[in-house]
Amino acid sequence: MTSVLGVLFDGFAYGMLLFLLSVGLSVTLGMMNFVNLAHCSFGMIGGYVTVTLMNSMGWPFLATLPMAFIAAAATSVVFERTMFRRLYRASDLDQCLLTIGLVFASVAAAAYIYGTIQQPVNLPSYLRGSYQVMGVTLGAYRLFLIAFSLVVTAVLVISLEYTRFGAQVRAAVDNQRMARGLGINVDGAFAITFALGSGLAGLGGALAIDIVGLDPSFALAYLVYVLIVVSVGGLGSIGGSFVAATLLGISDMAGKYYFPEIGSFLIYLVMISLLMWRPAGLFGRRA
Repeated sequence: MTSVLGVLFDGFAYGMLLFLLSVGLSVTLGMMNFVNLAHCSFGMIGGYVTVTLMNSMGWPFLATLPMAFIAAAATSVVFERTMFRRLYRASDLDQCLLTIGLVFASVAAAAYIYGTIQQPVNLPSYLRGSYQVMGVTLGAYRLFLIAFSLVVTAVLVISLEYTRFGAQVRAAVDNQRMARGLGINVDGAFAITFALGSGLAGLGGALAIDIVGLDPSFALAYLVYVLIVVSVGGLGSIGGSFVAATLLGISDMAGKYYFPEIGSFLIYLVMISLLMWRPAGLFGRRA
């Protein structure tokens, strides 16, 4: 029972990391209908901002997190204004080709600037310890990650479902012409939404360093996991991404712990099973 609880805890913490990385793509893909395969590149930007500020400038870890968010969000706004906005009404293939090209460009840029080695990060002492609860070892950093993710979930749900801004974004997606006629700044709403989604990816990238590491392959390696979470959770559903990330995180951890011979395959088996049952995702809003 102790090992089961330990796997559940570690799997839930890993799921929360996947949630932070993926929820921004769920928002932009589900609400703006834009296929942004470069999403994890913005996560990688957040990770490298944290590494640079900590290792080169001596910043404390927690102080780097807002900067990781801002750097990823600001970079995404530049790309959204110069490239992405031109493809909002283009085909999915055109969007995929542009954004996957940006992924390869970001990987090459990161390798040129930082090299191909894993980047070290030195967490503060209060995040390196662990606690014993009913015989189960709970890592302090994983507890922090879970609490942080729950707060982000609450803020996102309130911001996008129960505010005027969320209603404006949904209106702009459904009918841009009508939204502009009602006085809604469609371009501004899209830019803010894109910045929010990419900033969350930057946060996820910064928080992922201690658990999964950071190197130039990050943007490609975790793109697969992010797409799995978005597909299983359902486009545009924050709650769906949360549930999907939790299920997949626990499945992945359980597979590696109890069935090491199949490695990470269990997460794909769970994905296939769930999508056969719910092709639009667990909380999908459209088929």
